[in-house]
Amino acid sequence: MLNAILLSLAGLVGLAIGGELLVRGAVGIAHKLGVSVLFTGLVIVGFATSMPEMVASVQAAMAGSPEIAWGNIVGSNLANTLLILGVSALVTPIVLTGTGRRDAVVALGVTLLLWALIWSQLGARWIGVALLGGILGYIVWRYRHPGAAQMEEEEDEAPSSIWVAIGFFTVGLVVLVASGNALVTGAIELATIFNVPETVIGLTVVAVGTSLPELAASIAAALRGKPGLAIGNVVGSNIYNVLLIGGATMSIAPFALPLELVGLQMALLTGSALLLLALLWKAKRIGRWLGAALVAAFAANVVLVFS
Repeated sequence: MLNAILLSLAGLVGLAIGGELLVRGAVGIAHKLGVSVLFTGLVIVGFATSMPEMVASVQAAMAGSPEIAWGNIVGSNLANTLLILGVSALVTPIVLTGTGRRDAVVALGVTLLLWALIWSQLGARWIGVALLGGILGYIVWRYRHPGAAQMEEEEDEAPSSIWVAIGFFTVGLVVLVASGNALVTGAIELATIFNVPETVIGLTVVAVGTSLPELAASIAAALRGKPGLAIGNVVGSNIYNVLLIGGATMSIAPFALPLELVGLQMALLTGSALLLLALLWKAKRIGRWLGAALVAAFAANVVLVFS
């Protein structure tokens, strides 16, 4: 058991470190190549911050544990909306400026798509390919209609040269792959030892671990007074998780989604997507009281999942 715990902890720490290196490298490469801020935010940073979830889910699918992969996707989206947004608001209230409204509509749409996939119990590679096509379509749409999707960069954070940026990106990717493998291996062992369903491990341990880069990014954005970046990080990651990571998982392991997700988890995920949509369209800010309520909801769900 000690080996499983150490593997899981090493994987969690490695995902946080690797994710940070990968994001810094990706932003640096885009900056040095003169790529637009929009393209950087939507494609490079968006993809980079989703890499921990991608690596963990793909590793789980290849290890014959798609339940962990899909539990990770649902759990990560719950962590994004409840834990990450809640903690960010606790650090400093987030002023809402209309950023991410259309993206929140898309995030709700992909959540409903998850419902459809679970209830239909369909599992096929063409579904995975269709999901991957969906993320490509989303990127093209946001490129043609940028609106509030643009994300700011701080040039003083960019690496000094493109070679340093490439080095960050490469090292980050290697650390992510190794850490994802360690986390999934440890999680599967823990699930076996404690007789806990793999879906539960994916919803909690793996989901929180792979969301650490988003947590760090959103807190930093909130502290720097960049609500657009904090909100965009949460909403964008939710979309990438379902379409990009779900598509990759289904393409590798074309099995039906676990029915264990039906009920509280998907209901809570849908409710959180609706709440985020309502906040972005109607509210002027996310204060500390609401932030505390979001974190409390996430903590209560973790307790319920394990019980």
